[in-house]
Amino acid sequence: MTIYTLCTYIAIIAVLLTFIIDKYFHSVKSYLMSFLQNFCGGLFIFSGFVKAVDPLGTAYKMEEYFKEFELTAKGSIFSFSADLFPLLAEYAIGFSVFMIVLEIVVGIMLILGHKPKLTSWLFFVTIFFFTILTGFTYLTGYVPKETNFFEFSKWADYTATNMRVTNCGCFGDFIKLEPKTSFFKDIFLMFPAVFFLFNYKKAHTLFASGLRNAITLLSTFGLILFCIANYKWNEPMIDFRPFKSGTDVKAQKAAEAKAEADVKILSWKLQKLSDKSLKIVSDEEYMTNFKAYPKTEWKVLDQIKTEPSIPRTKISEFAIFDLDGNEFTETILTEPRSRIMINCPKLYFTSSTETKSIQDTIWKTDTLVVKKDSTPEYRQTVSEIKEKTVKLNVYKWDEEYKQLFLSKIIPFLDSVYQDSVKSYIVCGGASEEALKNLFEQISVKAQVLLADDILLKTIMRSNPGVVLWRNGKIVHKWHFNHLPDLTEMRRDFLDWNARPIH
Repeated sequence: MTIYTLCTYIAIIAVLLTFIIDKYFHSVKSYLMSFLQNFCGGLFIFSGFVKAVDPLGTAYKMEEYFKEFELTAKGSIFSFSADLFPLLAEYAIGFSVFMIVLEIVVGIMLILGHKPKLTSWLFFVTIFFFTILTGFTYLTGYVPKETNFFEFSKWADYTATNMRVTNCGCFGDFIKLEPKTSFFKDIFLMFPAVFFLFNYKKAHTLFASGLRNAITLLSTFGLILFCIANYKWNEPMIDFRPFKSGTDVKAQKAAEAKAEADVKILSWKLQKLSDKSLKIVSDEEYMTNFKAYPKTEWKVLDQIKTEPSIPRTKISEFAIFDLDGNEFTETILTEPRSRIMINCPKLYFTSSTETKSIQDTIWKTDTLVVKKDSTPEYRQTVSEIKEKTVKLNVYKWDEEYKQLFLSKIIPFLDSVYQDSVKSYIVCGGASEEALKNLFEQISVKAQVLLADDILLKTIMRSNPGVVLWRNGKIVHKWHFNHLPDLTEMRRDFLDWNARPIH
């Protein structure tokens, strides 16, 4: 579905709803006002709902924004505000739930006509905030990578690869909007937002004031619980991500790679270093007269390509490595038997450095020859023993996170191991040394692997989470609060072609 299709559907529903309100409630004062109430309210409810099923995804997006805002602020006259954004990032999930609930409740209030003046201002402020986010996303396309956003004199032509945040997340993972489309969508919504401020007295109202209050309060409370349930107590109720259960990751990854390989370069965007002028050169001309554009005189800004036949998703970036740096991806994608992956995008631990004295032994080697033609014999003797001071990294598990492994993950892995199901613990955001040290503290029958933390966050929201793989497909995913017992696993999920583990 596209944003245009979605808006068409919502507009049709808004027209029907306006007709119903006029015919049965007789409260329409202005058809335009009522239509805009229903259209904007419906759009807010839908936009908020597809984020409410995955509030952690919105939190990750907010963290991305806060990081970019911090970097932008540091290099500008707003450097005094830079320290605010890491603090906001710590509470990203709370901020996410607040914004999602606010968006849906404002949508409900618009359709009900509840407290029209307050609702109009809430809608305006919300759209203004969204416009700042989407505007920043889109406009950074004009800002070269080495340039601060507020250095307006250094802005250049729009280049998609310059964008600091490539997707605003307005509709979660349901619809991926181009930043330009998203920005102009919010600019468009500013018109009804301003219209509401000056015409709120023409708003229709439904039901009695007390009932509208009750609906608003119950909706707020229910939506907060709904959001919490979709990240803290379970996986998202509806999974719009590319790694949902049933996905053939192996086939999709191959299809996306082929589509990417089939992309053709149409032209090259070049910049002359001497005067910063731009030139678009066809691929044929550039390849034929390559020497006419030496790197000492010209800089390649971008390649203009055909669109791939299959949109690229995070599946294209699916890559797993062992602790020695060897790629493990194909092992997971080609294994025909059931395999369990414990998904850990972030391990919760603290690290510190301790100074320790150790005994350092210095050896002396002597060469002994028994006979002239015999092989020399060597003898080592202790020459000296010295005390040596070394610095060691000390790692400590977060106790609550450790208990998740001890009480839920390890017993689950031990149970499926009885049915010859091997397991992998795939971690992000930790060093090899930290991983070896951490998993020495708990006994687990699983190989520890590495992956990009953003990739792991996309696969699952639960941390840790359990993924069942078979022949490159995701058979099922479980939040750590809802792990199946062995009877359920055997009945519904495990294949019976597995061979015993030796």
